Amino acid sequence: MANFFIQRPVFAWVLAIILMIAGGLAILKLPVAQYPTIAPPAVAITATYPGADAQTVQDTVTQVIEQNMNGIDNLMYMSSTSDSAGNVTITLTFESGTDPDIAQVQVQNKLQLAMPLLPQEVQQQGIGVEKSSSSFLLVAGFVSDNKSLSQDDISDYVASNVKDAISRTTGVGDVQLFGAQYAMRIWLDSNAMNKYQLTPLDIINQLKTQNDQIAAGQLGGTPSVPGQQLNASIIAQTRLKSPEEFGRVTLKVNQDGSMVHLKDVARIELGGENYNMVTKINGQAATGLGIKLATGANALDTASAIKSKLAQLQQFFPQGLKVVYPYDTTPFVKISIHEVVKTLFEAIILVFLVMYLFLQNLRATLIPTIAVPVVLLGTFAVLAAFGFSINTLTMFGMVLAIGLLVDDAIVVVENVERVMVEHKLPPKEATQKSMEQIQGALVGIAMVLSAVFIPMAFFGGSTGAIYRQFSLTIVSAMALSVLVALILTPALCATLLKPVSGDHHEKKGGFFGWFNALFDRSVEHYSNSVSGILRKTGRYLVVYIIIVGGMAVLFLRLPTSFLPEEDQGVFMTMVQLPAGATQTRTQQVLDQVQNYYLKNEKANVESVFTVNGFSFSGQGQNAGIAFISLKPWEARPGAENSVEAIVGRATKAFSQIKDGLVFPFNLPAIIELGTATGFDFELIDQANLGHTSLTQARNELLGMVKAHPDMLVRVRPNGLEDTPQFKLDVDQEKAQALGISLSDVNQTISTALGGTYVNDFIDHGRVKKVYVQADARFRMLPGDISNLYVRSANGEMVPFSAFSTSHWVYGSPRLERYNGMPSMEIIGESAPVKVPVRPWR
Repeated sequence: MANFFIQRPVFAWVLAIILMIAGGLAILKLPVAQYPTIAPPAVAITATYPGADAQTVQDTVTQVIEQNMNGIDNLMYMSSTSDSAGNVTITLTFESGTDPDIAQVQVQNKLQLAMPLLPQEVQQQGIGVEKSSSSFLLVAGFVSDNKSLSQDDISDYVASNVKDAISRTTGVGDVQLFGAQYAMRIWLDSNAMNKYQLTPLDIINQLKTQNDQIAAGQLGGTPSVPGQQLNASIIAQTRLKSPEEFGRVTLKVNQDGSMVHLKDVARIELGGENYNMVTKINGQAATGLGIKLATGANALDTASAIKSKLAQLQQFFPQGLKVVYPYDTTPFVKISIHEVVKTLFEAIILVFLVMYLFLQNLRATLIPTIAVPVVLLGTFAVLAAFGFSINTLTMFGMVLAIGLLVDDAIVVVENVERVMVEHKLPPKEATQKSMEQIQGALVGIAMVLSAVFIPMAFFGGSTGAIYRQFSLTIVSAMALSVLVALILTPALCATLLKPVSGDHHEKKGGFFGWFNALFDRSVEHYSNSVSGILRKTGRYLVVYIIIVGGMAVLFLRLPTSFLPEEDQGVFMTMVQLPAGATQTRTQQVLDQVQNYYLKNEKANVESVFTVNGFSFSGQGQNAGIAFISLKPWEARPGAENSVEAIVGRATKAFSQIKDGLVFPFNLPAIIELGTATGFDFELIDQANLGHTSLTQARNELLGMVKAHPDMLVRVRPNGLEDTPQFKLDVDQEKAQALGISLSDVNQTISTALGGTYVNDFIDHGRVKKVYVQADARFRMLPGDISNLYVRSANGEMVPFSAFSTSHWVYGSPRLERYNGMPSMEIIGESAPVKVPVRPWR
């Protein structure tokens, strides 16, 4: 084989150039990421039941959908959360290697079976099915520089003009709006409604009738009479457009001919669809988009596409509105890849210098050096063929392979040189003779080295996903280096090398002469040392055993972990207040968190983006989160300015806050595996003993954990504590005796206290929603329910107090399920280990 290419060096060059071109094209197409895709593909189902508590959502939505998800291919497990904001999220996680698009289609097909069984309000809101990760790729913040726009204005603009465009960007899995777009809010006055003997159901029915757009047909439409000369569309009733138009909706005509209009019993305004979240950037009113990566998408390409799209949209923003990025995980990925690429080039230069130092012949040094780009570019082509990515592990594999892949070429060059000296042959004939001697050895070297790394490709789980690409990168480079040593290197030796004499090294002067003399003395000293060791093998065998034993002891004492934590330039802080805390109290704690970072850590912190009403533990008035973006790494040198040190100081400072629990935490090494470092643990109620028993078991487990601070730290439930809930009991027999329809009772209480989506209206060319709800002052206290009335069959207005009773109970604002069973998630971290860890259960 080698002789064929020695005779045809141009053909060898052509093959090498083709391999390099293939690798160059592959580099342009290969995705770039920090690590290989490790997290298994997941598909998330999201739905909303306005006004429903967590238990109602779980019973009427979550369980209905879960029970129809059986029989999906490659499904590993299913988890869900239902919260008191009416939101449900069901995440289905699949086996690694599953096609996420096929998985999404299967989930959608199963969901269609459950759709008719869901409440009408849930179907009206729409149900989303997305393939995405569990954590945010980045958060785009929108803030008004000149403060001319309120948070509601910004949220509405972003929801109407930005969110959909970002959702359509390639690689985006899901987009979370921290805010809400405008809706027509009709705030009912209970006293006025009682005065005019109206119920919420009366208002809903009139809105459905008078705020409607009908298809009225055409004049002269086909089939038409013979000779018809006119054809025109008929426009009849259209949707209402402004609060004034809604205010003129007629609700009732009295016997004297007077009318009761909507504005007589309600306050009408253009407000938010919901008021669940309050967002700020460095204390200034803002809104944000939390953007999640689609399963299998490229993080850097997606982030770049998002920023490019936002830059394109920014030219159309209202005056003063700008976009910032208070949370972005991609700069760390970029700098990680950049550092590895820099190391790769440093390794290439170092290998060249070492080869030249020992070969002391520029032509001989160039031959193995030329093999480096050929093999490396060819390896990129192999990565593309396997569907891998350019990441820190594949690049590290190439860095490691550089020292190995030049070995084959060096073996060829040195043997050719030896044959030229010993047999006094010209380069071409010497190369032919040399390749006859070492072809088998080259293949053997490659097979032995490959045997070391190939087993890593068969590791299972997340560890296997990490090291599979690393292993195959090295093996591919080794295989290509052998091919290059058999194809290109002999052709180069035959054409580039010149005849040499046997004493050419001894004739060297200057630096090389000094180096050769020093090296010869080192070889002689080493040979003498080996001879001395061989004369006292027993003694040195004991020393060797002691060394191996010491290494074994150190190995066993070293702490283990999945991947080390790193300073990624961003981190988060979770805020959780006691059960029943209001949005105002939560905002006060978030302001303390923000002020601490902007004042005490102003040398390190770039920005703080706070969201009141949202956290990864659940949504509610007593939950919040802060996204902290740090200054560039070069601007905060030293360990005291690292994210670990900042989080440590913040944890100590926030422990003094008495109003709630504040948890600052660093991001995990692999973002797609979660939002925090450490572990996740699911405590499952397999016996269906109930929420109270499950909570008791969780508290007992947390108590046991506190007894082992040397092993586990920051162990906490990833959820919200039970909160006071006001339970309303309707006496159905009494209600029926009074001639009251139970559906009217349910509709009245749901509309007044929870809000009801009625239909739509047009605002600035965009369809938005109409909501009816009691005004704030009529739903603040338990006694306000007594002011609600329902019309009986004979037309009388009956107060709720006539057929209902109420009392306080405790319930969870966030219910979790795992594989269709009630569960609670617990998260925590391993303590810094200084001694071997004892097994603990």
